[in-house]
Amino acid sequence: MKKLSHSFSGALRTFSFWIANGTVGYPLLEGIDYSCIFEEPSAMEQAYAIFANVIEMDDEGNVLNAKYAEKRAAQFIRSYVDENYVVDPPLEGWEVQLYCCDSKLNDM
Repeated sequence: MKKLSHSFSGALRTFSFWIANGTVGYPLLEGIDYSCIFEEPSAMEQAYAIFANVIEMDDEGNVLNAKYAEKRAAQFIRSYVDENYVVDPPLEGWEVQLYCCDSKLNDM
């Protein structure tokens, strides 16, 4: 059975830490209160989906673009809390796609 790489696990943990402590997407979100996403599950879900969809790994599972994946998620968060902010380049469909979990997970 394959498992996520330590590199990806570390990138996800770091992204989660930064979201939770208010420092994700530095400097894009510096000084911006985005705590409202903690009260809106779909906004948080979308930020994580963008991070997961954008992140890339090599054949050994080493993360290649964690900061870029974080930036794209931060751009979404910024656009969510600031109606005047324009994501550039615009988020593409594959970046914002929400995937369903495997049915095997529902048997736990």
